Amino acid sequence: MSDWLGRAVSRAEQVSDWLSPQRQASLALLREAQWPTRKTEAWKYTPVHVLADAEFAAAANSELAAAEAIEGLNSIELVFTDGVLQSELSQLPEGLTIVPLADASSETRQWAAEAFSAAKPSKHLFGLVNDVLATAGVIIDVAEGVSIEPVIRIVHRIGKDCEAHNRVLVRIAKNASVTVVEDFSGEEKSFNTGFAEYTLAESASLEHYRFALQTGAALSVGGSHFNLADKAQLNSTLVGFGSELSRLDVDVNHTGEHAFAKLNAIYLLDGNELFDLHSTIEHMVPNGTTEENVRGIVADHSRAVFNGRIHIHRDAQKTLAELNNRNLLMSRDAEINTKPELEIYADDVRCAHGATIAEIDKGALYYLRSRGVSKAQAQIMLSFGFINELVDQMPNQVLAEWLRPQLRQRFANMEVK
Repeated sequence: MSDWLGRAVSRAEQVSDWLSPQRQASLALLREAQWPTRKTEAWKYTPVHVLADAEFAAAANSELAAAEAIEGLNSIELVFTDGVLQSELSQLPEGLTIVPLADASSETRQWAAEAFSAAKPSKHLFGLVNDVLATAGVIIDVAEGVSIEPVIRIVHRIGKDCEAHNRVLVRIAKNASVTVVEDFSGEEKSFNTGFAEYTLAESASLEHYRFALQTGAALSVGGSHFNLADKAQLNSTLVGFGSELSRLDVDVNHTGEHAFAKLNAIYLLDGNELFDLHSTIEHMVPNGTTEENVRGIVADHSRAVFNGRIHIHRDAQKTLAELNNRNLLMSRDAEINTKPELEIYADDVRCAHGATIAEIDKGALYYLRSRGVSKAQAQIMLSFGFINELVDQMPNQVLAEWLRPQLRQRFANMEVK
């Protein structure tokens, strides 16, 4: 056990609240957990030694600037600063309830306790850490048949040398719909585990975004996890920038028939950055559909990891599942480790998966330069075309327009080598 993990276990032993039974179960697993090494398959290409003996403060950082609003976005803003919720939870639309984790009612506590780790894999090391240390968080409940108009934007901001662990629990009732944005940013040396778990009831609809935009020395390990009941609809967009350590796990459990999940993911890396995306899709029942498209651009000495697994259980007949990962290398020194997987135990399914890795077309780059286009602008044009299809597919165009300038700036700073 690393020094950091030992301190985390010691802190967790002091935590006592209404989630104590769930925390104690996770703590028992955590005490027996092994620190990931190169021989640990799930962490084979993502070394976590930078965290092994790190020390961070848990106090709130009052020097952080306020979260920047997104122009034109009709939103309910939930802002966590170093793990502390800063937002007022009043004047919410009818049919929407948002409460801090500590203030949940007895009825809410019952389902929240059941959902606390229902979607998240039970043996994810840092998921267990989040289980035992995430005393801050929110519970979001959307009532049956209600369509929530404002976007719920959950902003996580971590200051220098600080550590934060947050949990978001979302329940979307039958025939209800909502849009949720998980927004992570920061570049200073810090560490966070941010996990969100979503439970979609029959015919519920979720438009979901996770912007993992930490850069620089930031250390981040988190995940978004979804349980889909009959005819539930999930449309998720993930965007990741690299940092010293950035790991994101996405799990989708098809527990009801005729559920639909669409996952689009983009990652852009430069310098010596690392980004690791692990996705697992569990088709447990018949007639489910999953469409997953992942595209990455990797420059300089950066490293990307993608592991996408689709598991078709024996009873999941009539499943349609497709997974595609495309990568663009802008440097001979950059690295991408991609592993798409299909594990099929049903015989009446339509499934496909694939991965490609290519270099940027230097002929096209030379052509644009010869026509008077600057090198930076030429790189933007060629790179943006590679991922713009997924940006165009974002249902919320206000978020798409907010994202595009940030992507262009990333492209402009990348070097083709």
